Amino acid sequence: MSTRTPPATRAAYFHFCEIATRWMDNDMYGHVNNVVYYSYFDTAVNQYLIAQGVLDPVNAKVIGLVVETQCRYHSSLAFPDVVRVGVRVGHVGTSSVRYELGVFRNDDDVACAEGHFVHVYVDRDTNRPVRLPDDFRNALEPLRAQV
Repeated sequence: MSTRTPPATRAAYFHFCEIATRWMDNDMYGHVNNVVYYSYFDTAVNQYLIAQGVLDPVNAKVIGLVVETQCRYHSSLAFPDVVRVGVRVGHVGTSSVRYELGVFRNDDDVACAEGHFVHVYVDRDTNRPVRLPDDFRNALEPLRAQV
């Protein structure tokens, strides 16, 4: 008897980022390599933050550093699938955010992979944690998972 949690559906996520797979994403086994999923996570979160006007990757004084990451795989992706990454926020701390992500193949309703990563927000010059700015907190509010 399996105790593995079944994959989430699209309804569990509040924002979606569409990403086209590339030929080079496939590995020799004919599916998207596991490390590519982490780039999907990073792209989806940063695309949202940039669109909300709270992240300027080149000039921002406050930047997010990944301190924890995890991914569970349920089924494979392969080129030329279209990936839709669902994003929600599981926790907002003083200087950290836990982003939770679901990767969906084409128009599938069930995630083929799910994961999370934690950003600690730091001063770009010192790499020391800072309080998450209010505009950032406000931008994250629509993504907060209700517990």
